Amino acid sequence: MKDHPDYAAILNCYANQSERDDIPPLGDPPLPLLVTGITGVAGYNALAYFQSRFPGRVFGILPPDAAGFTAPDVFYLPVEDFRALEKLFERHRFASVLDCAGNCALKACQLEPKIAWTLNVEVVRNLARLTRRHAIRLVHLSVDMVYGGRPGGNWREEEPPAPVNIYGETMVQGEERLRDEDPYAVTLRISMPMGLSFNGHAGAIDWIAARFKKNRPATLYYDEVRTPTYCDCLNRVCRAFLANSYAGLLHAGGRRQVSLYQMAQIINRAGGYRRDLLYGLMKSEACPVPPRVSNCALNSEKIARVLGYEPFDPWPFDPELVPTGRAWHRLPLAEGSTEYMNRVLGFNPRYAGCATAR
Repeated sequence: MKDHPDYAAILNCYANQSERDDIPPLGDPPLPLLVTGITGVAGYNALAYFQSRFPGRVFGILPPDAAGFTAPDVFYLPVEDFRALEKLFERHRFASVLDCAGNCALKACQLEPKIAWTLNVEVVRNLARLTRRHAIRLVHLSVDMVYGGRPGGNWREEEPPAPVNIYGETMVQGEERLRDEDPYAVTLRISMPMGLSFNGHAGAIDWIAARFKKNRPATLYYDEVRTPTYCDCLNRVCRAFLANSYAGLLHAGGRRQVSLYQMAQIINRAGGYRRDLLYGLMKSEACPVPPRVSNCALNSEKIARVLGYEPFDPWPFDPELVPTGRAWHRLPLAEGSTEYMNRVLGFNPRYAGCATAR
């Protein structure tokens, strides 16, 4: 796999993956399927996974000004334009929708609440209106940042949201609008989807690695804790819920709590980057604006009960890549390179396939 793979390479990775034999066979989503939010990590990887499995039957939406995107079967239109969206649904008669859209830029959301409201609330409401009207299966991705955090995390679905910034507030409002408009839909609250991005600098892996590649320092918080998931696992969870009729809210976080600083340690060491480029600090030392969450780790036991199996492997999968201290990343690693990092952090090693697309 080259330094940063293009869409064709990502598609090839997923096409070469085999399904696990220790979980029940996955059902097929109603087709054709529309995936929104494909400039984000979750949507980008979902589009590649589903297009690899159902070629010619899976479509995506991009904003008209999107550049550098090479995926096939993509419509260019502003997702916030309800009339344009309505016409698209009428013309193509989608049978299911995977909604990964939203504005997750914390500072932009805080400074421009109206934009955050449009993308995180109104777009969700409009999609839900269309899916309800046409009896289309809808799976919507929300986020763990509807919670502000607490020591130990372990947030459960029945606990009321407590966001600390505009982004979190609008994501809560989006969940509520969806529930009102399409009670047959399912909302999956995800944490940090770990996969590669279309532009090489979106998402946790690519953003952090992009700084290290340019020999720029990166400073991450010791006390912001999440439950990251491989996109490989999340794709298959989305497929399961597109294929079933479950309605309601579920947490879809990973099995390992990882701080932002630890994520950067893992990326730094696996990528073979300069160890002195990584810095850490407590949130109280920075007083970030907008406010940041602390420990919003999700308890995802319920989704495992619903599915009948544990759908998420821990990220990272290899125990040797789990930090044991703040200086852990300075220890030598037998293999450290961008290709290795992409292969074991951007894809789940349990799904053989990525190595064949080097």
